[in-house]
Amino acid sequence: MAIAKASKAMRFFFFNAATIILIGIWLTGFDKVHWFLYAVPVFFLFASAVGICPGLIMANKIFGKD
Repeated sequence: MAIAKASKAMRFFFFNAATIILIGIWLTGFDKVHWFLYAVPVFFLFASAVGICPGLIMANKIFGKD
């Protein structure tokens, strides 16, 4: 099984999306936000740093590679 690597553009998108979500959490207040909201930026930051995106892997398994 080949691991689907995210492109540089996709990694940049993940980083920007995680940053915007974290700014929203900060503006709301870290103590007022449910802990589950932190999961998305953590996954996005992981995908932008490593280049391996679990969502991209699942989408390729479900829909196949184009």
